[in-house]
Amino acid sequence: MNAEASGRKDVGGAQRISIAILAMGGQGGGVLADWIVALAEAQGWAAQSTSVPGVAQRTGATVYYIETAPMRAGAQPVFALMPTPGDVDVVMASELMEAGRSVLRGLVTPEQTTLIASTHRAFAVAEKETPGDGVGDPAVVSIATEFAAKRLIAFDMEAVAKSEGSVISAAMFGALAATEALPFDRAAFESAIRASGMGVDSSLRAFVVAFNRTRRAAIEPVRRFPEKHFATMPETAGLPELDRLVARIRSAFPQSAQPLLFAGVRRLVDYLDPNYALEYLDRIATLFDLDRSRGGETRSFAFTTAAAKYVAVAMAYDDVMRVADLKIRESRQARVRAEVAAAEDTIVATTEYFHPRANELCGALPKSWGEWIENRPGIFKALDRLVNRGRRIRTNTVTGYLMLAAVASFGRRRRMSLRHAREVAHREAWLTIAAQALESHYELGVEVLACRRLVKGYSDTHARGLSKFDRVMSAVPTLAQRDDGAVWLNRLKRAALADEQGTELEGMLKTVATL
Repeated sequence: MNAEASGRKDVGGAQRISIAILAMGGQGGGVLADWIVALAEAQGWAAQSTSVPGVAQRTGATVYYIETAPMRAGAQPVFALMPTPGDVDVVMASELMEAGRSVLRGLVTPEQTTLIASTHRAFAVAEKETPGDGVGDPAVVSIATEFAAKRLIAFDMEAVAKSEGSVISAAMFGALAATEALPFDRAAFESAIRASGMGVDSSLRAFVVAFNRTRRAAIEPVRRFPEKHFATMPETAGLPELDRLVARIRSAFPQSAQPLLFAGVRRLVDYLDPNYALEYLDRIATLFDLDRSRGGETRSFAFTTAAAKYVAVAMAYDDVMRVADLKIRESRQARVRAEVAAAEDTIVATTEYFHPRANELCGALPKSWGEWIENRPGIFKALDRLVNRGRRIRTNTVTGYLMLAAVASFGRRRRMSLRHAREVAHREAWLTIAAQALESHYELGVEVLACRRLVKGYSDTHARGLSKFDRVMSAVPTLAQRDDGAVWLNRLKRAALADEQGTELEGMLKTVATL
């Protein structure tokens, strides 16, 4: 195949191959570029690598650009320093949205480019800062990349690398070898890894898995969210009080709600104790009776199913004790170690950031004590000045761990706290609104329950979410008079989730006021 037919340009009489790598910090993009250069040079080719760092590790990926061509007697190739849109042979993206950006930049063309992309997601700041669902739709990016590239290789290379104790660069190198976009055999690729002398065994394992995966099925379907899997209810939990909870779910509630009810019970037993989970089932039973009286059976008991989810969320509210408990759990430490790919003998230091306010401290106190302080502004302000500052606590130290363990231990007494009393009162007011809405329109009652997702987090985050929730609930009496009230309430909920400041929500509330 000549250079013109392949879409590649001649440089000094040699056929040039251009490769652009888009990688985020910590993903080994530089290592991957070095492997490709070493590979080419070991085969007697000339190669050049350049890089342009992004603004930050996630707001911009580093672009590594490689050009390589076979050496020719009497000719020295001259390589470009940056990729030219419309003239790149191989684009390698270490994350799905980076693949999308490569298409937008014009680096991927249907006539020339092989696109190798990992389909996993590393969410951008703009995606994570949205109170609701700010995640970009991966299906749109997947369709665009498949349309834009001459050939597409797309699967979760991050998962492949982690499964072999390596980093994504090794998996991407294996995918590159399998495409045969470079005229070198597999052994040459593996030799480049061995010559690097770093993490050779794990890198070779990831290389082989990715190589075989590319040859077997080059494209993996993407999903916006991972599939949800509910734990199967056991025949016995091993303890009589837990067995009674499971038996009640099976016998007293509709099949459609049982998976969520079991998930809710597990969460609340973990959050407090079995009696708290029993309180949850008692409350859902009351709502289930109301659901049946309103013809819920013909709607698959959607009201009860929604209640099973959102009442559990409301009862397992975040407070300082809960946050401290989660920070020191062994499962969290294991997850952190897995995320940073730490070896078994590696010490991982974790620093947790806390910014408590006097509100959180008063909320954790017994109800009478907390109210006594809040009703005395001078004492409350003095307390806030004392505690309202950021704290960094290293949980890998004895002092830091014991500090959070002491805070977490108060969680078993939270029933006596001021925060718990307020949460119960707020929860019951919300469920009363939902029950009244159900009397007007079934779908509106379900939507009132779903609005609970506006309340999340603790401290300032909780306060903002609670404010939005209360403003949305204030519109329910008006919407109950309309047949399309559920549709409008859903719009209000989505508006509240759209931005941190609540600007869109305010505009939507003004619209509702004119209905």
